[in-house]
Amino acid sequence: MKIPVVTFVFALCGSLALIAASASDQHALTEVYQNNDFQLTGISVSKAGRLFVNFPRWSDRYRYAVVEAMPDGSSKPFPDAEWNQWNLKPQTAGSHFVCVQSVVVDSRDALWVLDPAAPLMGAVVPGGPKLVRIDLKTNRVTRTIPFGSDVAKPNSYLNDVRFDNKRNTAYITDSGAGGLVVVDLSSGKGRRVLEGHPSTMAQAGVQIVINGKQVLRNGKPPQINADSIALSPDGEYLYYKPLTGDTLYRIKTSVLRDASLPQDRVAAAVENLGKVFPTDGFWMDAKGNLYLSDLDHNAVVRRAPNGAKTQMASDARLVWPDTFSEGPDGSIYISASHINESPSFNNGKSARTQPYGVFKFKP
Repeated sequence: MKIPVVTFVFALCGSLALIAASASDQHALTEVYQNNDFQLTGISVSKAGRLFVNFPRWSDRYRYAVVEAMPDGSSKPFPDAEWNQWNLKPQTAGSHFVCVQSVVVDSRDALWVLDPAAPLMGAVVPGGPKLVRIDLKTNRVTRTIPFGSDVAKPNSYLNDVRFDNKRNTAYITDSGAGGLVVVDLSSGKGRRVLEGHPSTMAQAGVQIVINGKQVLRNGKPPQINADSIALSPDGEYLYYKPLTGDTLYRIKTSVLRDASLPQDRVAAAVENLGKVFPTDGFWMDAKGNLYLSDLDHNAVVRRAPNGAKTQMASDARLVWPDTFSEGPDGSIYISASHINESPSFNNGKSARTQPYGVFKFKP
């Protein structure tokens, strides 16, 4: 097996907009990374334009958890090979990447790696769930925040994370058990909120249909809980929703950070922002525009602060648009993880014909 490589290809998309948008609203997708061997999910771009990609341990076809994609077409395990070579023993899970789901560069240009430590989408490996901070100036791990069973339950899958460096807080979605995790980065202490609340749980009756085919896992519609997450530019609101759901929610972060509030008070602060569609990734730009991955239409949709929606890009290559990031020039990056084409969604056989990829466009 080979290390993933970076390729640079320019291609125009010519898909029909499914949300009201003029032709000028549609943006060409530029492919900046592709991998035909290993399934990717998370991506993040640093202030210097460095691209990081992660690969969850969802099958036996696996090599590295996190790589840096280099401009010359090569790639390398990041921060080093040692962190990426877990020996499958629980006693070493805390100091190695077990099953990485997300990588995020914070406002201070440090890379954080979210490791739910649930390989093959199974039970959490005790001692494995964690946040790992990597200094991008030295490319060294500077901090590890472990999560015990009070935060990462046996059926948890810590999915995505957003950082508020001003308030020294991180917010995480749990797509397995359902709920949000609030992490005080000063103390490293995490706690669960909105566990079992309708805003964090899969919504009954919502179907995902991609390229005309209903997505089924083991013969049934998937039920995936809290996944999509974004933080407002001022850090005052957290936007989120379950993947299998068509309703957008937000809540004041001051409520989430107040550990003294009872759960019913937290639940009462949840705001319903109306209907959207099944989504995986979220991204919010400096103007408060929320970008949503539209699974049903291989597309990216932008929701303006007033709620108006515009389809920004649609492309046949964008199969299961997954994770967003934003480059230093304002380009929006989006990964295509082809989750619906994996064996567990297709009677045990992969239906994928295109590489896993990362694309970008300039709004």
